[in-house]
Amino acid sequence: MPKSIIRRWLPSPEEIRAKNGLKFLGTLLHDPNLFHLNRHSVSVAFAVGVFTSFLPLPGQMIIATLLALWLRCNLPLSIILVWISNPITMPAIFYSTYKLGSWALGTPPVDFSIELSWEWLTTEVEKIWMPLFAGSLLAGAFFAALAYFAIRALWRWHVVKRWKLRLERRSAIG
Repeated sequence: MPKSIIRRWLPSPEEIRAKNGLKFLGTLLHDPNLFHLNRHSVSVAFAVGVFTSFLPLPGQMIIATLLALWLRCNLPLSIILVWISNPITMPAIFYSTYKLGSWALGTPPVDFSIELSWEWLTTEVEKIWMPLFAGSLLAGAFFAALAYFAIRALWRWHVVKRWKLRLERRSAIG
């Protein structure tokens, strides 16, 4: 993969360590694996970020950070990929995962309308949380595995392509 392109988008390890909000992590941020751009680190980071983006929980970035620390994969990439679920994509993602969870659990989908109120949160979420969470876990696991293997395949394809170009250049010179 073109590391230079990825590096342009990611903050440096020094910038991340300098953040006041991350001081509580102490020496955990000094692990070089959290900032490496290699096939393993990037593919696991994609899996972490994609999986976490499907979770219907607040604090997805914190969850992605903890998973990246635990799995020792690229931390900035894991956090950035959480933004797959953003205010624009969230309704479609969570509605589809709710439908998937209803189907997987064999429960009929409940008709509901969303209101931004505490009353709605306490009454309606109780009805839909189980299918929503089950569907989110299923979809998150599926798309995380898909992202993991796609990145590994793309990385391998890129490396093979570079090797072939290098061999062609060497044979043209010699």
